[in-house]
Amino acid sequence: MKQWYEELFTNYAKKYDEESFTQGTQGECDFIEDEAGHDRSLRILDMGCGTGRHAIELTKRGYQVTGIDLSESQLERAREKAKEAGLEIDFRQADARNLPFLEAFSMAIMLCEGGFPLMETDEMNFQILQSAAKSLKPGGKFIFTTLNGLFPIFHSLQKFYGEAAQEGGATYENSTFDLMTFRDHNITVFEDDDGNKKELVCNERYYIPSEITWLLKSLGFKTIDIFGAKLGAFSRNDPLTPDDFEMLVVAEK
Repeated sequence: MKQWYEELFTNYAKKYDEESFTQGTQGECDFIEDEAGHDRSLRILDMGCGTGRHAIELTKRGYQVTGIDLSESQLERAREKAKEAGLEIDFRQADARNLPFLEAFSMAIMLCEGGFPLMETDEMNFQILQSAAKSLKPGGKFIFTTLNGLFPIFHSLQKFYGEAAQEGGATYENSTFDLMTFRDHNITVFEDDDGNKKELVCNERYYIPSEITWLLKSLGFKTIDIFGAKLGAFSRNDPLTPDDFEMLVVAEK
């Protein structure tokens, strides 16, 4: 039986590219470039690359990117888009919990919940962080976004989902947040690329900053910085607050 995130991304590539939360690619890549020191010799791993929006933009800017994703449907769209742009990008179907790379990359990115924190257990989520650590060279940098556990303590997720819903986009209903597990259980309603309406019972893990810091330290990351994640405008000048739905993490080995 497929997990909800596998079902979601089976036939949703074109609709996914139209969602409001995927519109910040340029600004997000500006931040990645700054963090890379504009060194185009760096090899970058894009974990949970989806339809390839960051991988394609970074390749256009001269970086060598390998994109991995669990969804063959999303990768198909990524390859189509790369071909349309006249780019050759190594897109591979792979599970982020168990990647075949060993100290192969100078940077790994995992944006817009690229796998982490969608897994059904904390152990599986941790395996994704382990994979990233293993894939990075010593001194390598890991940049990712994840759900900010401070947000649901101070705000209603149900209200936030309602206000954030856009016409034609995915909506989230019957959200319940469990303070013991920091998991949000909700029903996601969306249309696939063929216009079929679907409902999925979803389960996502929110993390508080100290948890992320501890998990990364246990994997050998030496410096961990956490910021607020503003769509399309990532910045080290944005301290994380309870008003940020996502956090931006920058860790160095």
